[in-house]
Amino acid sequence: MATLYHDLVNANIGKVLENEPLKKHTTIKIGGPAEIFVEPNSIDNLITVLKIIKEHGVNWRVIGRGSNLLVPDNGIKGVVIKLGSGIDTIELNDELLIVGGGYSIIKLATIISKQGLSGLEFSSGIPGSIGGAIYMNAGAHGSDMSKILVKAQVLFEDGTIEWLTNEEMEFSYRTSILQKKKPGICIGAILQLKKGKKEDIVAAMQRNKDYRRDTQPWNYPCAGSIFRNPLPHYAGQLVEAAGLKGYQIGGAKISEMHGNFIVNAGGATAKDVLDLIAHVKEVILEKNNIKLDTEVEIIGTN
Repeated sequence: MATLYHDLVNANIGKVLENEPLKKHTTIKIGGPAEIFVEPNSIDNLITVLKIIKEHGVNWRVIGRGSNLLVPDNGIKGVVIKLGSGIDTIELNDELLIVGGGYSIIKLATIISKQGLSGLEFSSGIPGSIGGAIYMNAGAHGSDMSKILVKAQVLFEDGTIEWLTNEEMEFSYRTSILQKKKPGICIGAILQLKKGKKEDIVAAMQRNKDYRRDTQPWNYPCAGSIFRNPLPHYAGQLVEAAGLKGYQIGGAKISEMHGNFIVNAGGATAKDVLDLIAHVKEVILEKNNIKLDTEVEIIGTN
């Protein structure tokens, strides 16, 4: 790993750190160190990073803004690549928006609303990057990324880049083809927006933001929704009906505001969260005969 670290540093591709605590890069503030942490400052340098990693035969994975992520307490072996500064370009062409995968979705929604463009109101208050949002087809308030994506620019492990159409992305509820069937890194996207009344768009965003503030925990670190909704049921309602709101294991606690959120109430470990997830699954299966699946992405095991 020492040779790989030096090769990455010498390649001058951006930020390269050893044993970087990943709790600094997740919204739930949990996670052990990455052996090597890289934040490339351009797409070309991201391609260079993958080439160097491949030459060394080391495992790697990509993260965005860490908003839907649970990292093990013992960290991640190999290389963790963060998409952020340098992969956050933006270009507006009438109603088409070309945006880098590292761009903050909250920031983007705010910017386009002030331009009188509609389409991202649903994302108001959703932390994370555009790339991550497309990867998991993030959504809220009856809409999601599949409703506005024209094409996604995807980088694959072999260094090839493809533009995948909306249909080729095979979107469904909180999933896309990039997760398992055709793993890749969303480095950019073309989004179809619509012109509208600036006042109406800003008001809709504010309503969505207020709703999140009033119904979801904002005063504790969390990773967003923990479980996928087993439609037509809703995970939060099932958890609440089971009397599990406020249930706590170690520093991990089910939010008293919303049953589908686990918060870091102080000093929580990944094991605390995983144990709490397992407990909720067991209770809901026993009470409702419904198997809950996680929406939060769990990397590895402790």
